[in-house]
Amino acid sequence: MSTLLRSEKEQAGLSACVTGGSRGLGLLIADQLAARGCAVTLAARDREELEQARTKLLRRHPRAVVDIMACDVRDQDEVRSLMRGTYERRGGLDVVIANAGVIQVAPVESIGAEEFQSAMDTMFKGTLHAALEALPYLRESPHGGRLGIISSVGGLLGVPHLLPYACAKAAAGVLAEGLHAETAADGVSVTAVYPGLMRTGSHLHAQFGGDRTAEYTWFSALAGAPIVSMNAQRAAARITRAVLRRRVRLVLTPMARAADIVHGVAPGLTTRVSSLAARALPNGTGGREPLAEGKDTAPTSHPVAARVRAWGSAMNDKVTRSYNQRHG
Repeated sequence: MSTLLRSEKEQAGLSACVTGGSRGLGLLIADQLAARGCAVTLAARDREELEQARTKLLRRHPRAVVDIMACDVRDQDEVRSLMRGTYERRGGLDVVIANAGVIQVAPVESIGAEEFQSAMDTMFKGTLHAALEALPYLRESPHGGRLGIISSVGGLLGVPHLLPYACAKAAAGVLAEGLHAETAADGVSVTAVYPGLMRTGSHLHAQFGGDRTAEYTWFSALAGAPIVSMNAQRAAARITRAVLRRRVRLVLTPMARAADIVHGVAPGLTTRVSSLAARALPNGTGGREPLAEGKDTAPTSHPVAARVRAWGSAMNDKVTRSYNQRHG
């Protein structure tokens, strides 16, 4: 039997938990784990979305074991209950994917410290809570525990109009790489994942500030553009393989890998390029207003911008229901 087949056989029956698992990338990773025979626990804040996600997974994998648990990763006590509950229900915990996140798109003049705090609470502290509460159980895993931490290309370099997101993802990436070094002796692997743009339908739940319509237009067009963004199912498959095979680091999409290399070699150059890109992005409105999700943002009335957005986001818009981003 080949090494790959042995690996697939060993994966069947593993107990896995995915935070942010009710939609988008988290749901697709859970789908990959269920396809490999893992018992999957989905965690997210919205119970209704979790029920819908479980229904989708069981429709695709009728024999799969799928549990759901409402959990706010910002609350360490809730995360502790999540990990303990998964361990007790399944007789162990072998794989944890810390994926929960929030995307805020706005110029820095249109946001304040609250938006940075919100991003850090969800994507750094939420990831930290998942890691700290999972590690005792992962150390007990007879298969060797695996922890995957989803950062972003935004965590590799500062991205204009995505600064709260980039700061939180950078912290999550550093946490992943540091934990890998500290837990290796315990038989636990930690994989730092840095995806680029993916067609997950996340533009509907991203939060927009400043000139919301203009910000939504550029972000949704770029996030779904065929050459710039990546098929989310393929991304989820690669992430799942990397975590299960104990890879240290995974950077997805050619543009993200190129940005990672260039920024490491010539950080001044990438910063200057980012400055030029920022000039092409929408201006702020001169004030601060509450952020609004993409699904609640008025579409652009500019005919050229509308056509560009429709072209760039066409494939992204198509997957919104499949990936549980849009209901009804």
